[in-house]
Amino acid sequence: MNSVLSKLPMRLHHNAFTTADHEKNRQFYEDILGFPLIAMYIEQTTFDGEAVEVGHALYGLGDGSALAFFQIHGAVPDESWMATPQPIYVHIALLVDEATQAELADRLKLAGKDCVVRDHGYCHSLYVRDPNGLLLEFTVDHPDAATMTEEMTQSAHADMQRWVQGNRAPNNRWRPQPTAAR
Repeated sequence: MNSVLSKLPMRLHHNAFTTADHEKNRQFYEDILGFPLIAMYIEQTTFDGEAVEVGHALYGLGDGSALAFFQIHGAVPDESWMATPQPIYVHIALLVDEATQAELADRLKLAGKDCVVRDHGYCHSLYVRDPNGLLLEFTVDHPDAATMTEEMTQSAHADMQRWVQGNRAPNNRWRPQPTAAR
């Protein structure tokens, strides 16, 4: 059986998270980052059998997808429902061009937000935390990203098996090598 879907999903529709403060979140996503607020659904539903009010805000991205945030009033949701700060390997990565990444860096600096920049070889990334502690990555693909992806696709299954079997020799030949600490 072929394990690849006959037709892959067309794009990400939305990523959903929770927020404790819609206005603080809006100020970050719309006023600082420049992502337009494209919908604010106000709903009444039940949560664990109790009536709750839900504010569901969506911020638009260039491909028609969105970042969505829920704020719940009424029954207090379990802590596991709330967004929490995550380590660097748990994040939202958004593709941007160089000019947009530079504009975002300027906007974030002007707003007093701390950012981290990393060169992964196949992309160059700017990282920042939102008011909920979520880590956002704004990434610019390497000019040869399509060729790199094609090359990596050819060996992806073999590389996965190599990893599973314990051979962890690096294969990202585009990533700058770390310099030794002095």
